[in-house]
Amino acid sequence: MTTREKAMNLFDEFQWRGMIHEATPELKQVLGEEKLTAYIGFDPSAASLHVGSLLPVMGLARLQKFGHTPIAIAGGGTGLIGDPSGKTKERQLLTHEQVEENLAGIKEQLSRFLDFDAAGNPASIINNADWLVPISMMEFLRDVGKYFTVNNLLAKEAIKRRLETDDGISFTEFSYPLLQAYDYLVLHDRHGCTLQMGGSDQWGNIVAGIDLIRRLRSAKAHGLVFPLVTTAAGVKFGKTEAGAVWLDPKLTSPYRFYQFWLNTDDRDALTYLKFFTWLSKAEIEALAESIRTEPEQRKAQRELARHVTALVHGETELEKALRASEVLFGKEISGLSVQEILDIFADVPSTELERSKLDGFTLGDALVVAGLAPSKGEAKRLVQSGGVSVNNLRADDVRKAISASEFIDGQVLVLRKGAKHYHLIRVRTESGSDWIKAQVE
Repeated sequence: MTTREKAMNLFDEFQWRGMIHEATPELKQVLGEEKLTAYIGFDPSAASLHVGSLLPVMGLARLQKFGHTPIAIAGGGTGLIGDPSGKTKERQLLTHEQVEENLAGIKEQLSRFLDFDAAGNPASIINNADWLVPISMMEFLRDVGKYFTVNNLLAKEAIKRRLETDDGISFTEFSYPLLQAYDYLVLHDRHGCTLQMGGSDQWGNIVAGIDLIRRLRSAKAHGLVFPLVTTAAGVKFGKTEAGAVWLDPKLTSPYRFYQFWLNTDDRDALTYLKFFTWLSKAEIEALAESIRTEPEQRKAQRELARHVTALVHGETELEKALRASEVLFGKEISGLSVQEILDIFADVPSTELERSKLDGFTLGDALVVAGLAPSKGEAKRLVQSGGVSVNNLRADDVRKAISASEFIDGQVLVLRKGAKHYHLIRVRTESGSDWIKAQVE
């Protein structure tokens, strides 16, 4: 942390990074004078967090860096109910087993951002099922429900929007703000927590918790919410044609994760650098200058992709992603697995061959089968002109036999015509075309 950053309090840090959508009035002063314990809740509706969760995750990480104590609530209790905020219809309820399985993955991912052994302000992950599951309905209604009016709940934006739909809202989800408010109360009592943070859609739930603490404990609590992240094109952040971008490498590979950030629009790059990296204000301003003076270099996007990929997946996976990116520009393929090859060339056309067809199979045959040459004569001309590569190695003999050993892991061959025209030839196995699907999944 630089000397200037040390002189700033957390509120100032959030402010210059554009991370504050709304906050309680006294919070800036309190953050400058006290060390707080703060929490954010994470929804266990999936086995992995996605990039849409990164802003609150970085919020907790920055909070800890400034000497405050972060708590991540893994919503094992509230996850059984479902938050109506930001939802247009009721979602399917998860079983206890599904929630527990999802929590395990989320806890592992959060551990990459938070220091659980920090001297003085170690982070912690707490499951709200610990207090929500044991409490009886009568106890909850008596001790919590009496402090909420139906009128006030109906005025909340998330509930009001759902009431305007044909499906309406169930009592289950209608009760969610009470559960989240109770979470805040319990954390206040057990851990001295006086700040709750979250996405902008959580403001109403956070205010409900602040009010409950005031009523029951006569104590002051605070709230801060981050802005909704969208792209300059108006698309919801983290959504691609292939679906959500996950933090779990089994769901979104480090290569595709890197490419997601690398493809950031110039208009979004600086915002994302502020949100999702540890780069300083001076470093980001320098990258802003590069966008203005040499946008074709995409230096800001490269730095964004490098920093976020390393943060989420580690330096080793970042290096693999960088190497995979270079493969598309003709770098060496050897050493990459079939799964990595399929990931890199996911949008490249491909052809399947029975393994028996490899007997006597030549480079000329491969070029014709792949449609890169209309005839063996044209294939010969292409090879002689130096315009053909096999697995990114220049080919010089159109009659060269292509045996199974030429195929990566005996399964995939990468052909390239010229600089950009790629085609994959895949060996069909006993499971047929389902093989390729299994590799991608």
